[in-house]
Amino acid sequence: MTRRDIVARFKGSFLGCVWLLLNPLIMLTIYTFVFSIVFKARFNDDSHLSNLSFATNLFVGLIIHSLISEVLSGAPKIILSNANYVKKVIFPLEILSIISLRVSLFNAFVSICALLIVFFLLNGYINWTVIFIPLVIIPFLPLILGLAWIIASLGVYMRDIDQFIGIILTVLLFLCPIFYPLSSLPMNLQGVVTLNPLTLIVEQLRDVVIYGHLPDLLSLSKYLVISSAICWLGFIWFQKTRKGFADVL
Repeated sequence: MTRRDIVARFKGSFLGCVWLLLNPLIMLTIYTFVFSIVFKARFNDDSHLSNLSFATNLFVGLIIHSLISEVLSGAPKIILSNANYVKKVIFPLEILSIISLRVSLFNAFVSICALLIVFFLLNGYINWTVIFIPLVIIPFLPLILGLAWIIASLGVYMRDIDQFIGIILTVLLFLCPIFYPLSSLPMNLQGVVTLNPLTLIVEQLRDVVIYGHLPDLLSLSKYLVISSAICWLGFIWFQKTRKGFADVL
């Protein structure tokens, strides 16, 4: 079903799966122009390298935000658009969110490959620490899945929740060190931004891909524990509330 969803998304389009690369690259170009050239945002003090540094740092943040936003933005309608499965008692409805996550993860994989290619072309090397990319991404996945189950269930009973989710995703985008380094913020604001569930993952992915630093395994382990707890709670919530899906649909 994951493969079917990936193929169906680009079926009939002129460029097909090439859009998997074009979409993030186009958005990267737009954001880089607006923030690094118009607003003079910087991740590097070297003016010669600042725009290139900004682009690669920005790309990392956009990959992580896209990974969660693709899943959560589609979650409110995922049961509604598959209503025919609701009355099939033997069909595990929770798998729909898992499929959505796998599709988004595939898109993120393609984007990370593009990021590594761009980084190599700009620098002539790839940091060996990229082998830790899975260790950075994995703790993030249970959180996404747990939230997706909760939102998918709420979407059945509250049809306008997708509007609220769109606002939340926008807040997560700008209250995360995607367009700016965390160190550029005042200390009191750094604490607020650190509470964003995307912040640690974005910072850690930058460390292993761009700066060649080892990941903070202790922080990632704590994140995984909390993420897994949210996933478990999301699953319990979904199983409890799914009993009323057929009545509402």
